[in-house]
Amino acid sequence: MRIYQVDSFTSKPFSGNPAGVCILDNPADESWMRNIAAEMNLSETAFLYPEKEGYHLRWFTPEAEVELCGHATLASAHILFEKGIVPGNQLITFYTLSGELYAKKNNNKVELNFPATPPVESAPPDGLIDALGLEPEFIGKNKFDVFVVVSSEDTVRQLKPKLEIIKKYKYRGVIVTSQSDGNPYDTVSRYFAPAVGIDEDPVTGSAHCTVGPYWSEKLCKDNLFCYQASKRGGELEITINDDRVILAGNAVTVFDIDTR
Repeated sequence: MRIYQVDSFTSKPFSGNPAGVCILDNPADESWMRNIAAEMNLSETAFLYPEKEGYHLRWFTPEAEVELCGHATLASAHILFEKGIVPGNQLITFYTLSGELYAKKNNNKVELNFPATPPVESAPPDGLIDALGLEPEFIGKNKFDVFVVVSSEDTVRQLKPKLEIIKKYKYRGVIVTSQSDGNPYDTVSRYFAPAVGIDEDPVTGSAHCTVGPYWSEKLCKDNLFCYQASKRGGELEITINDDRVILAGNAVTVFDIDTR
């Protein structure tokens, strides 16, 4: 068995979002997977093994299993293609807690086909305004996250939320986003998920299943170029296709470990 570390949504090592990828022959004990994820200490570690015509896929943070993760799925597909486990012209089907997800190679990028999770306008959770220190322009929710729109890119970049408040929410995390101030990006965002052990996620594919549909409607564009403005930073190409979101990005393998 080998464990890989891959930086997703970037073409340069030590940027984007690092994910662990563990390819198994068979299902593994859940407590073992949790221990491996805690040992890797990355925002997510993916565990996959062959199933049907594709791969069964689960994701774990250092503290919890999550239902949907974009960057670790991209990392998993990247390794399957890069190591020749799956031919470069083949569509990969992943069987997950969020249903069937799909990945394919498109030149030097991997395209993920995920369900759209558009936000529904809602009242803010208790303490959110205080936690963010600003008055949002829009607040919504989906099944995973709180979604917050603010007035400017600078507001997103300078944000220093009170994570101790956000950690108490029943939601996975809080997405904060705005329209970009200019080229080349359409949107900027950041993502905070202390409740599942991630104070700030570097680049969050699943969050852009919400960012994409929202800004696609606002900007009247089906294709978006998005930037997640964490310290590491990362780029995502988004295409809206009815109730699906296509997330495209680069990935680079940083190292692999032989566990024997």
